[in-house]
Amino acid sequence: MLGTDQKKPGVMNAPQRATDAQKLIDLAGSLTLTDPQKVSTGYAVSGQAGDWMQWGEFSEWGHKVADWAQDYHQTVGDRPVRARTEPGEILNALPDAPPQKAEAMEQIFDDFERIVMPGITHWQHPRFFAYFNSNASAPSVLAEFLSSAIAPQCMLWQTSPAATEMETRMMDWLRQALDLPQPFAGVIQDSASSATLAAVLTMREKALNWRGNQQGLFGQKPLRVYCSAEVHTSVDRAIWVAGIGQDNLVRIPTSGDWRGMDPAALENAIRADLDAGFQPAGVVLCVGGTSTGATDPVDACLRIARTYGLYSHVDAAWAGSAMICPEFRHYWAGVEQADSIVFNPHKWLGVQFDCCAHFLKNPDDLVQTLAISPEYLRTHGKDGIINYSEWSVPLGRRFRALKLWFVIRAFGLEGLRDRMRNHIAWSQALHDKLAAHPDFDIVTAPMWSLWTFRLVPAGSYGAANLDALNQRLVDAINDDGRIYLTQTRTGGKLAIRFQAGQFETTRADVMMAYDVITQIGASLTA
Repeated sequence: MLGTDQKKPGVMNAPQRATDAQKLIDLAGSLTLTDPQKVSTGYAVSGQAGDWMQWGEFSEWGHKVADWAQDYHQTVGDRPVRARTEPGEILNALPDAPPQKAEAMEQIFDDFERIVMPGITHWQHPRFFAYFNSNASAPSVLAEFLSSAIAPQCMLWQTSPAATEMETRMMDWLRQALDLPQPFAGVIQDSASSATLAAVLTMREKALNWRGNQQGLFGQKPLRVYCSAEVHTSVDRAIWVAGIGQDNLVRIPTSGDWRGMDPAALENAIRADLDAGFQPAGVVLCVGGTSTGATDPVDACLRIARTYGLYSHVDAAWAGSAMICPEFRHYWAGVEQADSIVFNPHKWLGVQFDCCAHFLKNPDDLVQTLAISPEYLRTHGKDGIINYSEWSVPLGRRFRALKLWFVIRAFGLEGLRDRMRNHIAWSQALHDKLAAHPDFDIVTAPMWSLWTFRLVPAGSYGAANLDALNQRLVDAINDDGRIYLTQTRTGGKLAIRFQAGQFETTRADVMMAYDVITQIGASLTA
């Protein structure tokens, strides 16, 4: 592991970042026409050419934006983590109607700082410990800069061969990093919610022998999908959108320290549904649930799914990134039996939103569910190509693979592993210190870098009063601004979540949380 204040392996220093950003800005300018008078816009505009921003000005403004971005990332820790604006404050600062004529870029950028920035919650803050992080490392930001400059729409192989083929290679790099077996192939979705929807649609089609898209669900046996109460709400939405219905999402009881699905209860539910004339369709498993890090017994549950011929989807949106570290793979032992696996590099691998890795054991099942090919989308005269728009619900696709390529090369897998190991070790150290405090109880033990706690001071507090006290605590912590936390409910109690995963956080940042939590806790119970 790295030292107390993390030395960041593979990270560019400030001058290097600035130099590389300037190179990208110059490159972006070279990719465009430089004589605006020769460019036909195709529509009427007010004013003379030059009243609006020209590509000839891009380099100047690009340098300003790059300098601003570098300064922001290097000083964001000095800001309050959460926005301090009131509802409607930003809306009311924006004009009611759009401008009729071009406005100067100086004014636009000034308004960005004056109007937008006060209403930003700083996800890149080193003491953002609330939701799972959405990290943006320096190489990832540069890659997004380039992707924005060339602005490809990557729906088909022919609309950008480099984007398609890089996606194929980057997903195989991630497959190897996770040590998934060769049959798995991957696609980059925008989010785990989209991947889960794609998986649920595939469950539906397979269970209906591929008749659902054509015939609909009317007159079919009711389909049943199984999960625990710990899965993300995106599963519920996928069930709604797929037409299966909330009543047919069967919640299986959980047990054990990992708060995972009870395999015996899963099998009993499947058998009961078969006896009642329902059609079991699939199982959704959770590895590292959002609330407390709950994790299903993957091997046992997938064996049951295979026994009954059910399509299986493993949602490891957050914790999947940690599986690049061999010592954490026991949490999803047996995952190679799954039909579909999802995790988000944009949560913990330094690849900014949106970038979701969706692996399929048999991609043909997904393609058969989602592919539709009108003549204008066909590529003639080319064999063996992949059109990733047939692997996802949206037709349009961004060049997301580029930032994976930049980040994996800039840090290396070992550099990424070091960060995760540090986050987990530092979070455990904070847990141990707070657990020793007489006024705090640990509600759920650490799962990776996530755990929950509760202020339980001496005195006569009923359950409802303790819930209210802990809500006041998390609100006061977030109003204080030094750290950012969020609450959850587990076992009927309100608890406070702590999760370390911001890409630039240090041990000092994590341990500062102890001082903030205990100081504000004491002020509420004095």
